Amino acid sequence: MESQVERDELAHADPDAVDLTAVLAALAEPARLKIVRTVAAYGGDDGIACLDVWEKSGLTATKSTMSHHYKVLREAGLVVMWWVGAKKHVRLRRELVDVRWPGLLDAVLADQAPAHG
Repeated sequence: MESQVERDELAHADPDAVDLTAVLAALAEPARLKIVRTVAAYGGDDGIACLDVWEKSGLTATKSTMSHHYKVLREAGLVVMWWVGAKKHVRLRRELVDVRWPGLLDAVLADQAPAHG
């Protein structure tokens, strides 16, 4: 029997289709980089509600802009998203990224230089 998360999970990039260029392009946008860093800091293996990411990151984008950023991150293979009740949750897709490009996420998360935009 499938779990609730599996039934309510959004569509994600196939692991074989994840491309380094898409990953780097997604991370090049300062707001998406901030989302990834916030998810890493507060989400852990259980993830974090997208609304909480918005609040904790300090981003002031509209809901539609945030949805676009999440879509880009999801399609790049960087995050997994699913519904829990009325809230969408997100977590880093480390199981994919760390195998394909060891150390990439660690380097991105360790570099806390201010993003220019």
